[in-house]
Amino acid sequence: MKIDSPIVETSLGSLQGIRRNGVIQFRGVPYAEPPIGEYRFAPARPAAAWTGIRDASAHGVIAPQPPSSLRRISGDSTELPQGEDCLSLTITSPGINEEKRPVVVWLHGGHYMTGSGSLDWYDGSTLSKEGNIVTVGVNYRLGALGFLHYPGVSDGKMGIYDVVTALKWVQAHIECFGGDPDQVTVMGQSAGAHIIMCLLALPDVHGLFQRAILQSPPASLAPLSEAKAAENGKRLLDLLNIDQSDPKEIIAQLRALSPVQILKATGQLGQEIAKFGQIVLPFMPVFDSLSAAERFIEMAAKGASQAGIDLIIGTNREEANALLLNASDLDSAVVKDRFRVVTGKEEAFEQYRIRRPGSTHIDLLSDLITDYAIRLPSLKLAEAVHMAGSHAWVYQLDWAPPESPFKACHGIELPFTFGNLEACSEAPMFQGADLEVVADLSAAVRSAWLGFIIAGNPGVSLPWPSYELEQRQTMRYASVIGVVGDPAGLSL
Repeated sequence: MKIDSPIVETSLGSLQGIRRNGVIQFRGVPYAEPPIGEYRFAPARPAAAWTGIRDASAHGVIAPQPPSSLRRISGDSTELPQGEDCLSLTITSPGINEEKRPVVVWLHGGHYMTGSGSLDWYDGSTLSKEGNIVTVGVNYRLGALGFLHYPGVSDGKMGIYDVVTALKWVQAHIECFGGDPDQVTVMGQSAGAHIIMCLLALPDVHGLFQRAILQSPPASLAPLSEAKAAENGKRLLDLLNIDQSDPKEIIAQLRALSPVQILKATGQLGQEIAKFGQIVLPFMPVFDSLSAAERFIEMAAKGASQAGIDLIIGTNREEANALLLNASDLDSAVVKDRFRVVTGKEEAFEQYRIRRPGSTHIDLLSDLITDYAIRLPSLKLAEAVHMAGSHAWVYQLDWAPPESPFKACHGIELPFTFGNLEACSEAPMFQGADLEVVADLSAAVRSAWLGFIIAGNPGVSLPWPSYELEQRQTMRYASVIGVVGDPAGLSL
C-alpha cells in the first residue's frame, strides 16, 4: 500500500483514496447505480460491484442544480462538475483498520434545489481527526429530478430513496473504512434536517441510524400532499411544453430533456408559486400522511421514540435574514397584515417591534419568518420528542460578526460544525469576524457535537441538560456560551 494512496477492500471492489490533513479520504464512492436514461425518476438501485481498483481520489459530479439562492451570504461554493450520475459519498476516516469508530452521515441543505455533500464547507477531516470518527457526506438528487410527483412517472420520493440507499450502503460497508454500523448519527442542515424528520417518521428505515442532529430544520414545511405535488408537477410539464394527452409518452418526453431544460422550467415554476413572507418550495418530499405540519412533527417525534433515537435540534437567531437579501423596505400595512395572518394576533407587529427597537420592516419580517417557519416549530419538535420519551438537546446560535447586516443567519453555524473556517473565510456573512472568537466558538460546538456522536451526550465539556417543558433549557452559542431558558420568547 502506498503511503499517500491507501486502498480499502469492500465486498463491491477496491477503492484507492488519498491521505490528507492527517486522515484518509475516499471521494466519489458510488452507493447507487447512475439514475440516468430509463432510470431517471426511478428509485435508487444499489451500486453494483466493479473489477480492479477504483480511483477514489477525486470528487464525483454533483446533482444538477442552479446557483445557490444564498450565495450572496455564503459566497460561491467550490465549483464541482454537475451531472445525473451523482449518487456518491465522500468518506473520511482516521484509519482503515479494524477499529470500530462512531460514524456521522451528513445530509446537506439547499432548499431541495442546491448543495452537495462533497463541498469544501462540509469536509469531514477536522471532525474525523478530533473525534476519531468516520464522516460520510451524501450527494442525493435535487429539484424535479429528485422530487417530481406525476402519476405514472415518479412518486416524489427519489431523493429520499437515495438517502435511504446511502444509509444502507453505510450499514453494509462502513466497517471497511474503520466505522461502526451500530453507532451511526445522521446530521443535516435545513433541507437535510427536513429529510431526517421524514426518515424518523418512516418506521421501515429505523435501525439505519441511532442518533440525529438537526440544524435549522424547517419543521413548519410539511412534505407535500400528492395532490399539491401533482399540481406542481403538471405545471412543470406545461412549462416544458410536454404533451400530456398520452400518459405513456410523458416519461419518454421527460427523459429526452436535458437537466438544464428542467432546471430552467423549475426556476420559472418557483417564481410563479412564490408568496410574500413565506417559504414555498416547488419540489420537496411527497408524503400524503405527513402533509400537515402538526402531523409531521408528531410522527417524527413518535418515530424517534419508537426507535430509541435522541436528537440535537437547534436554530440561528436570525435565520430568515438569509432569505430577504433582495427585499427593499416594505410598506407598513403589508407587513402588519402579514404579522396578523401568521400569528392570528392584531398586536403581534407591535410586540415584535418592541422586542427589536429601531428595526426596519425587513428586520421584523425576518424575525417573524424565523420564528414561525423554523424556530418555534423546532421547539415544538423538541417538546414532542420529550413527551414521546426520547431526549432532545436544544441550541440557539446567536453569534454574528459585529455590524454584519446578515447577523446570525441561516447556515452561519456550518463552519462551526465542521471546523472548516478556512473554506468560508471569504463568505460575506463572516466578514469582520474576530478569528479568535470564531475559533473558540467552533471548538465548543464541535466538542458538543462529538460528545453526542460518540457517547450520546453533548454536555461533555459544558453542562447542557436535555430539553424539558418546565425549564426549556437551551444552549446559547454566542461570544458567551451557556444554558438559558426559553430564548425564543414563547410568550409571544
